[in-house]
Parts: sequence; C-alpha cells; structure tokens
Amino acid sequence: MTTPVREGQTYAGTSRLVQYANFVKLPHTIFALPFALVGATLASYHAPVTMAMVGWIVLAFTSVRFAAMGFNRVVDRDVDAANPRTRMREIPSGALGVREAVAAIVVACGLFLWASWQLNPLCGKLSPLALAWVCFYSYTKRFTRWSHLVLGFGLSIAPVGGYLAVSGVWPDPFWMPLVLSLAVTTWVAGFDVLYALQDITFDREQGLHSIPAMFGETRAITIARVLHLVTVVSLATVGVATGGGWLYFVGVGIAALLLGYEHSLVKPGDLSRLDAAFFTMNGIISIAFFACVLAERLA
Repeated sequence: MTTPVREGQTYAGTSRLVQYANFVKLPHTIFALPFALVGATLASYHAPVTMAMVGWIVLAFTSVRFAAMGFNRVVDRDVDAANPRTRMREIPSGALGVREAVAAIVVACGLFLWASWQLNPLCGKLSPLALAWVCFYSYTKRFTRWSHLVLGFGLSIAPVGGYLAVSGVWPDPFWMPLVLSLAVTTWVAGFDVLYALQDITFDREQGLHSIPAMFGETRAITIARVLHLVTVVSLATVGVATGGGWLYFVGVGIAALLLGYEHSLVKPGDLSRLDAAFFTMNGIISIAFFACVLAERLA
C-alpha cells in the first residue's frame, strides 16, 4: 500500500493552527500581497499613508484570500478526494470538517468586510463585489477552460484595492489601475496554467476544464509564456503612466528575468521542477518588484 504524500508547500504537524495554515496554503499569501502594497505605494505619491492603513490592507487581503481559498476547498472537496495529488488535503483527509471550515470562512469574510470599511467608504462599498468574484472562481473549472484568468482577475483586485485604500478615489490616468490589474491577472493566470499541467489526465477523466487539458502540454506552456509577456509589458506601461524612475524599471527587469527563469524550469514532458517554478519564483517575483517600487518611493 502506497503511503500518502503530503502536498508541497504545506507545514508538518497536526495542531489546529497548522491544519488551518495548510487548509488555505498560507505561504501562497506572499504571491499577491506585495502587489497590494505596490498599489498602496503608488497611491502614496498623491495621498498620505499611515501604518494603520497598511495594517488594514494586510488584514483585508489576508482575510479575503483565506475566504476564497477556503471556499474553493469546500466546493472542490469531492474533486480533491478523487485526485491522488490532493486527496490528503484537510477536508478529504478528515483533518477538518466541512462545518468547521465553513465557520472559519464566514469569520474571514466578516474580517474582510470590516477591514475594507475601516479603510474608506469606497473600499467598503466595493468589498462585497470583490468577495463574490473570488468565490465565484471556485465553480469556473466546471464550465470554462479560462478559469485561470478568472483566478488571475480575482487576485488582481489586490493592487487596485491597495491603491484605492490609500487614495479613496480613482486615479488619473483612469486606465492605469486597469493595466496594473492586467499585469497581475496575466501573471497569476500564467503560473496557474503551469500548475495545472500536473492534472491534465485527471481533469480530462473528470470532465474538468483547463487550458492544459484542452490544448495539451506544449501549447499550454506557450500560452503561459504569452501571458507572462503581457505581464511584463503591462508593468512597464504602468511605470510610464506613473512616471516611474529607474528603480521601478529595475523591478520590471527583475520580474522579466525571473519569469524567464521560471519558464526554463518547465518543459513539455518534464514537470519535475514545477514546484520550484510555481512556488519559489513567484514569491520572489512579487517581493522583488515591490521592493524596487518601495525603494524608489523612499529614495
């Protein structure tokens, strides 16, 4: 009998804290949180930022991500139980009950709505729409191959939300947040396409939709590369729109180089280094880009 293997990027241990951290893949929060802070940093050129604002932004992002990931785990519990790669997740394995998981999700939703209203009325009014969208994603793999873009758009709310949290108003030029959102959408969608390469056979057998299941490994990797090219172009465009200096564009260059390296790790027929590509590189990309944006602001 084969011993179940613990999924990557999870913590060892059986405490309740560890179970909840693994339930929502807490380390993944680092992927998009820096982009929320990028939005706040760009807005700081036009409005003051306080430590309280930063705290509410972090709480809002962390809680909505907990709610979205937890909701996905509840909705997909039967699918996860059938997939050898995911059957040891907390709900299928019995480590967490569905009622307990739902209760935690409700608390996270409440924290997100509360934190959003603490920031400003605009964020408060938009928060239910953001919450509805990130939860809607959980159903999309059942009817569209483009669920990767839905996920990307959900996380792309982070930098726009970070900007609005500080400014309280839509910026000029009006299209700048939309391009910043496009950068994060394509970034997330691209690495989600790569991640989905692991489940091509399972998705096809279960009638689930994804770009890899529809187009195969080679074309899916090409699509991911195109998406990440759009990411780099979009980040550069935001820099032009905001009058970004050389440090900003150093950040764009670092992101481009790391994305290129990420794609060098994943090849058709060889997914052995996919974990390194998905988890490590994307965390480094978001942190490095935010560090450059922040360094320019403080210079």
